[in-house]
This record gives sequence, structure tokens and C-alpha cells, in this order.
Amino acid sequence: MTIQDYKNTWVFIETANGEAKNVGLELINQGKVIAAATSEKVVAIVIGQNVDAAVKSATACGADEVIVVEGEEYKDYNADSFTNVMVKLVEKYQPSVLMMGVTINGRDLSSRVAGRLQVGSAADCTAVEVGQDGAIAWTRPIYDGNLLSTVSFTETRPQIGTVRSGSYEKGQADDTRIAEVVKEEIQTPAEQIRTKVIEIIKSVAEGIKLEDAEVIVAGGRGLGKAENVAIIQELADVLGGAIGGTRACIDAEWMAPQLQIGQSGKRVKPKLYIGCGISGATQHLVGMDSSDVIVVINKDPDAPIFEIADYGVVGDLFEVIPVLIEEIKKLKAS
Repeated sequence: MTIQDYKNTWVFIETANGEAKNVGLELINQGKVIAAATSEKVVAIVIGQNVDAAVKSATACGADEVIVVEGEEYKDYNADSFTNVMVKLVEKYQPSVLMMGVTINGRDLSSRVAGRLQVGSAADCTAVEVGQDGAIAWTRPIYDGNLLSTVSFTETRPQIGTVRSGSYEKGQADDTRIAEVVKEEIQTPAEQIRTKVIEIIKSVAEGIKLEDAEVIVAGGRGLGKAENVAIIQELADVLGGAIGGTRACIDAEWMAPQLQIGQSGKRVKPKLYIGCGISGATQHLVGMDSSDVIVVINKDPDAPIFEIADYGVVGDLFEVIPVLIEEIKKLKAS
């Protein structure tokens, strides 16, 4: 068969307790763009247990079809069983594109499936578009996030890649939408399952997740030291938001790695982003430049980040932020 025989754009919908994770729903929205360019369908793939809610979410967010593999053995992610399922589905339906989120499971599954099918995989992408030749153009950071590279697979199908959460917005959910739901029964022989889940230890979330926050207060090298993170945390608390940081902050161990915003961190799209003591390296800007409103506080008037700011304050963050906090408290009290 030829590559022209492969049809449709697939999106793997990762689940947690039967609910769809946001990254998969975000990718459905971009999957619709890709599928429309080729007059094909966007198909959501759901593997798990008690996944009715995930199927409904995928449908509401734009999936034309949902393929479901459900069973107790798929309650938790298992590399062997999930790989077996995905490979069998691909071999049966022959999709042109298969997108997954950049998660621990997505990274693992995409590489295993690509290896089994002997095709390429573009990892850790920040954009996926239809190229001029009809092949998918996967954009991903290279050289520690300093450059962007575009990868295309012109001779093999499916075209597989993982895409970071936040690269695309989730479409407006429409609960009245109807999608074709196809249920497949696939079992993985016990002898093929080489691993099993002994225990799942959930991390204890403190405050609002960075990727879910509508307000983000971010700090850069201008904070000076770890103890000064407290000042942006206080501002974030007053605004009901979350804190984040540049790579410099994370490398200096002033903040936890999961709080990094940028090319090698998370891409965020809050309603309000306040950058404090951040000069504006490209590596950071690409992670937050889609924010609705950008406010910058920096004592250097020539800091590059001012170029993308909606509002800017030239001043010492240690003088500006306390005043800002007090004014916000007054407004909230009035």
C-alpha cells in the first residue's frame, strides 16, 4: 500500500480516573485543522476503564469519531498493553497522523508504537501544521531550546509526534455534538505484559497548577535569590494565581522544575501574566507570549520583554510589588 492509503488524524486521549486530560482535548482542536486541510476526519483514541466521560469530552471538543478500547486491564497505563492496543488499531485503521501529548505516558507510548511500526516519531513538539507538500510539519526545540527545527516524514505513515500541553487552545465544548463511537475488544496476552503497576503515589499539589492558572506571576534572574520568590508568591496569592519562573530560576534551584515557563518548560496562556525581573530571552518568551494581557516589572528599560508587554513598569520589583499588593488589597476590601 502507498502513503496515500493512510487516512485521518488521530489524537490519543490520555485519561485519569476516566476523565480526559486537557492536552488531548487541546490536540483535537488542532487535529480538526489538519483533518480539514485533507478533507478527512479527526479521530480520538481512548484506552482505559469507565471512560464515558472522556468519550463525551472528546466528542464535545470536536472529534468526528471516537475509538474506544475499554477494560479493567487498562485502568492504569501499562507500556506493554497500551502499545499492543495502539499498534493493532493503527494496523487495522491505518491513520495518516497520530498525535499524543508530551506527558510521561505519551512520550513512552509514542516511541514504543513508532518502534514497533518502524516509523519515525517527532518528540516534544510545540507546533504541528500541514506542510506545503501535504506532509505534517512538526516543530520542536533543539540545542537546549535556542533553535526550532521542523521535522517531516515524507515516506512513512503514520506520522507520529508528541505535542506539548498549551501549544493549542482547547476548542469550545459543544455538548450537543454527536460522534461515531467505535468499540474495539483487544486483549494483550499475559506473557506479553512484562511490567505491572505496584503502587501509584500521587504528588501533593500546592495551590493552582501553572498550566490551569488564569493569573501567573513569573520571576526571573532579577529576584536575586531563592528567598525572594516569596514576594512574587504573595502577589500571586492576592490575585488568586500561580507562580512560575524562567530557566535561570530553575537552574539556580530557586523554584521547582515544574514551574519553568519557556521552550524547555511549559507553554502557558493565562488571562494575566506578570513578569518580574525577567529580561526576556527568546527561550522564555515563546512559553508565555500568547497570554491575554502581559504586564512587565523590570528596572532595565531596554529589557527585550517590554517589546511584547501590554503594560510595563520600569522600576525595582522589590519596591513596586509591595505597593501593588497593598493597592490590590485595598480594591478587594472596598
